[in-house]
Amino acid sequence: MTVRLPTVEFGHTGLRITRVGIGAWAFGGPGWVDSWGGQDDAESVAAIRCAVDGGVNWIDTAPIYGLGHAEEVVGRAVRQIPAADRPYVFTKAGVVWDARRPRAKPALVGDPKSIRAELEASLRRLGLERIDLYQMHAPPTDGTPIEVYWQTFCDLRAEGKVWAVGLSNHSVPQLDAAEAVGRVDSVQPRFNLLDRSEAPLLSWCASRGVGAIVYSPMASGLLTGRFTTERVAALPADDWRRGHPDFSPDAVARSQQVVSALRPVAERHGVTVPAVAIAWTLAFPGVSGAIVGVRRPHQVADWVAAASLELDESDLAEIAVALERSGVGSGPVHPLVARGSSW
Repeated sequence: MTVRLPTVEFGHTGLRITRVGIGAWAFGGPGWVDSWGGQDDAESVAAIRCAVDGGVNWIDTAPIYGLGHAEEVVGRAVRQIPAADRPYVFTKAGVVWDARRPRAKPALVGDPKSIRAELEASLRRLGLERIDLYQMHAPPTDGTPIEVYWQTFCDLRAEGKVWAVGLSNHSVPQLDAAEAVGRVDSVQPRFNLLDRSEAPLLSWCASRGVGAIVYSPMASGLLTGRFTTERVAALPADDWRRGHPDFSPDAVARSQQVVSALRPVAERHGVTVPAVAIAWTLAFPGVSGAIVGVRRPHQVADWVAAASLELDESDLAEIAVALERSGVGSGPVHPLVARGSSW
């Protein structure tokens, strides 16, 4: 690894992670329900290598991404990296697909037998003997109580098959129920400038010292500074964003009001708009790191600076004013508001 980025304690896991990590959703490629369209595997591997060479020390993936394909790509990339530089690998369970209907919505399953079988399949695809962080992808709809599936995750941690366990897309009451069963090591919510609704969950993490890694810090591309209605119209037919309400002409226009406010902040710090958007999420109490999607090596340079970028009070206040004026999203517009203070 040629670059060393700052690291932080990841909750109570004992791991130290960089403040940005690699998101592997797009590595799944085409042919499944939530695809980002076509993706070249060689570029995916090169993007991982580029991010790791730039100091990033973790990857977040899931079996559903490409119906196992993203995990295979991550495994291929990780095996090519010298052992001393290999990133932590985080993956998930609880989303099960029907191979006969790859474009159908998958099932959300909490059955312990399924979770254990999914873990073994992930280990095979990734080529690993242990997962660094194993997460329940979403609350199941098969009727399995959280006390049952979370006990399974705790058992896997105790058995050494995984190092740490976490919950993705769960609510604060669900986190409380899980904590009554066993320690929650991490939480993974969606959180960005345009979607701030999970701020109470981040406060829950901050008050308990639980690690939180937020996903979609660039709002699936809307906060890159390059999205226009024309670009949305040009997306591949199988890109999930095409036709999604978040990418309607009105939504794109409102997001650009926020992007316009980020540009002067980026210029003052000598970084990109994406780096500022990500750093804003990292300024919130409870946030350990942000998962940043990448498809090609050159994109890493757009956001890796966020790992060491600290926005000052004037930056945060300027962004807060822009958020209030835009009327986009709900939730706190400033990290100090999340701490219970005024700004």
